[in-house]
Amino acid sequence: MKRHELNNRVIVITGATGGLGRAAALALRAKGARLALLDLDQSAVESLAAELGGPSVAAGWVANVRSMDSLTAAMDAAAKHFGGIDVVIAGAGIGIAGSLETMDPREFDRVIDINLNGVWRTFHAALPQVKARRGYLLAISSMAAFIHSPLNAHYTASKAGVWALCNSARLELKHEGVGVGSFHPTFFQTPMMDAVVDGPCSTLVWNKHQGIWQYVALQEVVDALVDCIEYRRETVTVPRRNSLVAKAPGLARQVIERIGFNDKRIEQAMKLHNGG
Repeated sequence: MKRHELNNRVIVITGATGGLGRAAALALRAKGARLALLDLDQSAVESLAAELGGPSVAAGWVANVRSMDSLTAAMDAAAKHFGGIDVVIAGAGIGIAGSLETMDPREFDRVIDINLNGVWRTFHAALPQVKARRGYLLAISSMAAFIHSPLNAHYTASKAGVWALCNSARLELKHEGVGVGSFHPTFFQTPMMDAVVDGPCSTLVWNKHQGIWQYVALQEVVDALVDCIEYRRETVTVPRRNSLVAKAPGLARQVIERIGFNDKRIEQAMKLHNGG
């Protein structure tokens, strides 16, 4: 598989100041990439851009993945600033625990709109620039695309949707020379993940992150992400041994559910979450 040199490549990252976004930006800058940092907080993206070396190699723009106009304006500004765009990482996302029975419909819509629709908007806004350079689109999904846990239907649906979106877009764009990848890490330490798993319900569901729910190191995730971009891979899991789960979701899902989820614990978690 051909390796694509990242030195001087222009890479856009949405959710750039989050845990994974920031770590990825540092690693990609170390490879010589020039970075367009997109997030909701202007001061945060400007601070990160300054830390990475300033406007010649890193610059930040406010962008909201829930707004096509916002994303299009940011992509156009980034392309004008750097002279084009080679790679886009759709990394903005949120995660919250909630049950089908008690979740506020507005919260469900918000998760889907950011995690799934936001990826579509990001790719759509960036595509003219990326096509011009026969570049690469990468969406940050999750192992939740393949492992569908309780109290998480909104999140797993959004991440499974991202996986499907990327698979379809890859077929559409192959003849344009544009690669499309989806990236599926398991649990790793970030502020967003801490918020998702904090509390007794998540502890019950994921068995205190023991066994198959163990955390992987953030550095392992970042290394795999950089490799994914360099080789323009299609579907990447972290850790790599989880690839079987991605390749055979129908078979593996039933096995993982038997191994990973305890019926009694789930029942307790549901009662606790629903106030029973």
